[in-house]
Amino acid sequence: MGWPSLLAGFTLLGLGLAGCAGTPPTGRGPDPAATLPAGVTVELVQLRADVAPRHAQVHVTNGSDEALTIGEVRVEDPRFDGAAARVVADRTSTLSAGRSVDVRVQLPGVDCSAPGDARPEVVLEIVSDSGSAEVTASATDPLGFIAPLHERECRAQRLTDAASLAFTGFRESPPGAPAALELTVTPTGDAGATVVGVQTTNLLDFGPSTIGRVYPLDLVVAPGEQTPTVVELPLVPSRCDPHAVQEDKRGTIFSVPVVVDGEPGEIELFVGEDMRGRILSWVAEWCGFG
Repeated sequence: MGWPSLLAGFTLLGLGLAGCAGTPPTGRGPDPAATLPAGVTVELVQLRADVAPRHAQVHVTNGSDEALTIGEVRVEDPRFDGAAARVVADRTSTLSAGRSVDVRVQLPGVDCSAPGDARPEVVLEIVSDSGSAEVTASATDPLGFIAPLHERECRAQRLTDAASLAFTGFRESPPGAPAALELTVTPTGDAGATVVGVQTTNLLDFGPSTIGRVYPLDLVVAPGEQTPTVVELPLVPSRCDPHAVQEDKRGTIFSVPVVVDGEPGEIELFVGEDMRGRILSWVAEWCGFG
């Protein structure tokens, strides 16, 4: 059976996928009967390397007997304020039978009015010799990353009513001595909050100042306060194996326990790409393999 017949004849099966036809992009032939073939499954995952750039990956497995060509990919989820689309636009992915592909997508900002237990849907443009059609599939989230991401980022949005947090400086140190990572807490309004501390990462800690994997701050931002607070965090590598630096994915993303609106929780704070490069170079020098 050829792929045009598959487009018209198969129904969505596997992992609870439910297909429906969409309108293809302008200039491509419509196929309103298009559905994913049986055996094609869709998952949405976020790996460690995806966290800092706010990417995710649409993992498509072609368990059918025919090759599958995918054009446009979108993730639609009410917990985001728009659709997530391919990081590299205008690309197609062809999967032979039995193969899988990971399509990287850029996650938009969160929509905090949406319920945290919503479900993602993935829209795939299925391309064949006779044209293309869009198919909507209910995707699984096997790592369960979307709900915690939505919760953290909505907490971070609420925190901005009281203060903004940013890593604003880094000072290298010689081997054996702690470096200094500068955290600036800037009051922003009439609300209050507490920055409880900063957690260690898989690569970095705070030396003797670490208490239960946290550098304690207990910094209270009072309502109406205007003066920024700058804290220097003493930083030392928690490990010195070279591959920990070479393969680093989350070593410069810090979890920050906070209390917002009387509720404790965490946000994540990234040092930024430029400072990340400086910190990793310092770790290499500090550990003696730079």
